Amino acid sequence: MRISEFRNGKAEARYRTAYEGALDRLWPGERTSLDIPTGYGTTRVHRAGPAHGTPIVLLPGSGGNALMWHSYIEPLAARHPVIAVDTVGEPGASVQSAPVADGRDAADWLEELLAALGLPAVHLVGCSYGGWIALHHRIRHPGRATGLTLVDSAGLADLSPRFYRWIILGGLAALAPRALRPRLARKLGNSAILDTELMALLRASAGFRRRLPLAATLTDDELRAVGAPVLALLGGRSALHDAPTTAERLHRLLPDAEVHTVPDAGHSLTTDDPGAVLTGILTMAARQAGRTDGLNGPVERTG
Repeated sequence: MRISEFRNGKAEARYRTAYEGALDRLWPGERTSLDIPTGYGTTRVHRAGPAHGTPIVLLPGSGGNALMWHSYIEPLAARHPVIAVDTVGEPGASVQSAPVADGRDAADWLEELLAALGLPAVHLVGCSYGGWIALHHRIRHPGRATGLTLVDSAGLADLSPRFYRWIILGGLAALAPRALRPRLARKLGNSAILDTELMALLRASAGFRRRLPLAATLTDDELRAVGAPVLALLGGRSALHDAPTTAERLHRLLPDAEVHTVPDAGHSLTTDDPGAVLTGILTMAARQAGRTDGLNGPVERTG
């Protein structure tokens, strides 16, 4: 298998310049950036928040990196240690050196990273593809993640042609003049294209060749093996899956999981309703810390 990489040095240099500029603008506060070697390549992480406590580890969706969480860093880091990850094999500051063939490899990469950071316990937060990695990590390395927050996670249902259309049309809309994007965002149900900085970074990644595996649907036995406390946030209008069907599957296979549907949100849940996502992450993190904050906000309990 081949690895993800830039088409040439010029494309890589252009992207690195765009990435560093976006990092400075989107994350102006205090942070520590580290490059951690693993068997799958060097992984860039950004740390913020207090030195003590169970860290919140943020995993981005496909085609993204740590900067997709930029609006969440300050409120999360005000209460908890936060580690935002550039997934190896995605466009970002990480550099892949070995193939990632499947969910087992993705889980092993993440385990190597967390072990190298000296983190015996973490709260994993995964958006879309990042949720798929978090699930596989919990199954393969159950001793480290004490809880999972899944934000419209991949791997819970088979991908449909509708989702691929949503991806393609969203990419085209990101190239449209800025004045047209609000109308396109409403039409497509994709508020992420309104984040000007991230869309500029997306365009700069045009020279990146992503060669990571598809997020194959987890089997029933795999989902039953997750075990850890799970909060699954589903976009009620998500193009990734049918929310009621996915919620029913989660309740059947993970009866102790909390499953909440955000009615007016789609797959771009982190930008469609950041309040619901932030509240969910903080609620799970508070439980890991032994507090009892409740989950409030525009969500519906399903099942």
